[in-house]
Amino acid sequence: MTNFEESVLMRSQQVPVVVDFWAPWCGPCQTLGPVIEGLAKEAGGKWELVKVNTDEQQEISARYKIRGIPAVKMFYMGEVKAEFTGVLPKHQIEKWLAENLPDEQNNQLTKLVDALFTYQHAEAVRGLEKFVIEQPAMQEAQLWLAASSLGTHPERAEVKLPENHTLYELSKQVKSLAEVMTCQEEASPKLAEKIKSAQEALKQYNYEATIKSLIEATMIDKNYCNELPRRASVALFLMLGEHHPITKNYRRQFNMALY
Repeated sequence: MTNFEESVLMRSQQVPVVVDFWAPWCGPCQTLGPVIEGLAKEAGGKWELVKVNTDEQQEISARYKIRGIPAVKMFYMGEVKAEFTGVLPKHQIEKWLAENLPDEQNNQLTKLVDALFTYQHAEAVRGLEKFVIEQPAMQEAQLWLAASSLGTHPERAEVKLPENHTLYELSKQVKSLAEVMTCQEEASPKLAEKIKSAQEALKQYNYEATIKSLIEATMIDKNYCNELPRRASVALFLMLGEHHPITKNYRRQFNMALY
């Protein structure tokens, strides 16, 4: 591999790219390598394999938080869509590929998720509601529907994902944000006003007003409802993504509110 940006991030805009993070001294890597390389040859171009030597590509390894090898990550449209760590037998890797390689349903879901948290939000939520009815087994769709409609349906946040799922952390954070709508702990009048403002903003999908109210609530009482304002702020940033304008504009203000 000569250029990660070109061979993985850019290439994954056209076809899924599976990256095998390995090192020459790693025994388990030597076991996994031939298996996944064989599967790549059998794939017939449906997906491509890129090998990353973690000793030679330490910056890339750090960027993607590689703490143990072998580590395998599937990139699609420039983002990590699935991953596993350690050696898996061939049949389990085939199952992992079958479950995570993009298909028509996954492409449809990706388009709906991309439209969330934009001016197309309401339309995307309606699309997700229909999608979940048609594809009830897709937990990712259930989670994104929950994340995007917490103001009106906080009960949707009870989506259970396995700990090795790439969206597991988001599923935990979504529950924290849902608590904004459900926490009944008594608050001072000033704090209660900020929580109510956050609730109303969530109902209107106004995430900028939501984060403003949560930050102000954090400044008033950091301990309210098991640190709810702080936890909900972190959840909202994660849900929107680090590149969303709201995250960029309010992360520093939030960090300052913690001190």
